[in-house]
Amino acid sequence: MLSGNTDCYQPAEKKYRLTRSILALMRDWRHPVTIITKNALIKRDLDLLEELNALDLVRVAISLTAATDETRRLMEPRASTIPTRLDAIRALSERKIPVHAMLAPIIPSINDHEVFDRVRLAAEAGAVSASWQIVRLNAEVGPVFEAWLEDHYPDRRERVLNQIRSCHGGSLSDSRFGTRMRGEGQTAELIRQQFQLARSRYLPKTELPPLRTDLFRPSRTGMRELFE
Repeated sequence: MLSGNTDCYQPAEKKYRLTRSILALMRDWRHPVTIITKNALIKRDLDLLEELNALDLVRVAISLTAATDETRRLMEPRASTIPTRLDAIRALSERKIPVHAMLAPIIPSINDHEVFDRVRLAAEAGAVSASWQIVRLNAEVGPVFEAWLEDHYPDRRERVLNQIRSCHGGSLSDSRFGTRMRGEGQTAELIRQQFQLARSRYLPKTELPPLRTDLFRPSRTGMRELFE
């Protein structure tokens, strides 16, 4: 998986092309790969992604943080706009590359009201599946998020924090496997119901196809050649 920890299509990728080199390696070795990104730069590598997809070796997840750019600007001021992310979904889908829409993070009283619209927009752009994750504020993320709330939503700061706590057993952080991504309690349940309704309406019979794992082969292409 590319981007398990951080986006593999950050601005530096334009210069260093590390992600593109990894995708070329995956193609040559017939190794399956999944990608998570919120950056429209992925369209640069459509040629490699098409080659991988022809062998059922790639799946792409595009993060949709919001349904409108008004919300996105506050949450991710330096990330790709929502229209360009939807355009990336569309470009991938037109080439039959399976795309998953990630609605993450869902923040109560900030973007939870956009769940339905995000699933609809993703489906209209060609995504074949979707999922959601609720916000959690582990380690150093908590103070940064609280300062962000104070700057942009001072009128609802305490309400948002209290709703997040209600989803994680009274804490802002949550490391419990099976619970940390979805949360618990009334607020989390309302979000889950909203998502399920949206998915049943816009993505009722679609899901990501499985990746092939039986094609792996050592390649004659050396690592040094890939990065030169």
